[in-house]
Amino acid sequence: MGGFEHILIIGGGVGGALAHDLALRGYRVTLVEKGELLSGTTGRHHGLLHSGARYVLHDPEAARECWQENQILRRIAPQAIEPNGGLFVALDERDQSFYGRFVDRCRSIGIPAQPLSGAQAIRMEPALNPTLQGAVLVPDAGMDAWRLPMHFFATARANGAEIRNFTEVTALRMTGRTVAGVDVLDHRTQGIASIGADLVVNAAGPWSGRVAAMAGVRIPLQLGPGVMVSVRGRLTQRVINRLQPAGEGDILVPQRGLSILGTTAWLADDPDAVAVPPDHVQRLFELGRTLVPEVGRLKPLAVWSACRPLLRSQAAADPYRISRSFDCFDHAPRDGVEGLITLIGGKATTLRAMAEKAADLVDRKTGRSIACRTRETMLLPYRCFWRRA
Repeated sequence: MGGFEHILIIGGGVGGALAHDLALRGYRVTLVEKGELLSGTTGRHHGLLHSGARYVLHDPEAARECWQENQILRRIAPQAIEPNGGLFVALDERDQSFYGRFVDRCRSIGIPAQPLSGAQAIRMEPALNPTLQGAVLVPDAGMDAWRLPMHFFATARANGAEIRNFTEVTALRMTGRTVAGVDVLDHRTQGIASIGADLVVNAAGPWSGRVAAMAGVRIPLQLGPGVMVSVRGRLTQRVINRLQPAGEGDILVPQRGLSILGTTAWLADDPDAVAVPPDHVQRLFELGRTLVPEVGRLKPLAVWSACRPLLRSQAAADPYRISRSFDCFDHAPRDGVEGLITLIGGKATTLRAMAEKAADLVDRKTGRSIACRTRETMLLPYRCFWRRA
């Protein structure tokens, strides 16, 4: 390939970070999204900028990725982040049994972890369960689930990327065993068009399996939906986690004047057939009040679900034990299909790192060697997305 290669990205979530990275490297970039930008998983989480501490006990790779990206995102997108910190609280003897190992694992990865007594934690956060036995202060933070990724879209567009929402891919254009572009349906005009590309990146999140199937290939995707609930009132100033391996209903994230309770998890096959199980809402309130008793006196303000596009593992029975790490696949050596890359897994905290890994693969496939610049490049404010050049 030569010249300014045209890269087409499918997916308006993490794809925004990838469009930003590729535009900085000098590629011509087109991104298509079948709905509104961030209407999938990337814009529908609880808004926790992970320090990585949540994963140190059972998923150290994801923990390292989160801690690295936590530091980078604070630098390049400070407007979208509230650096309020987080507490991991031990409520009973089982939680307390993880205490020493949790602190040691955090420190071994480089995550600052400050042990606190129960009394110290209560002074910091008076709404916590008064029976707690101890806590650990870590550099978790709050982030705006919508604004943070829109910083990437705004900067990508300013650098020449074409962003087309409400544009659904209906087919991959195949020339033999090579993907040469896509056919799309514009949902606003009902117009049908074809878009040629030198390389297509499948970053469709929970729908990436369907996109891959258009080329006759399968990917190791496991859908892991989860439910979150918001309540009125900022119950704590810091993010509150239960000190245990990541599980159900063990996070409370303050967001402006609200608090987000999360999350649940189960396994699914169809991202369009996921509904909120009613008992999950009740379960989140029951578990949430063990962290902050005031939760038990509140009612849901909003309830939503998001479908995590997880990397399938051999032992996928427990959705909490499936790694939150990510990977990208070149379908040429893997499946004999040229011109197609798939990016799956990860978290909102690691969207920039996911984009870097995929962009590095694009470089290798196009014969380029361009250093990634997204670790240092300050992102434009999200409002710039709607400003005309």
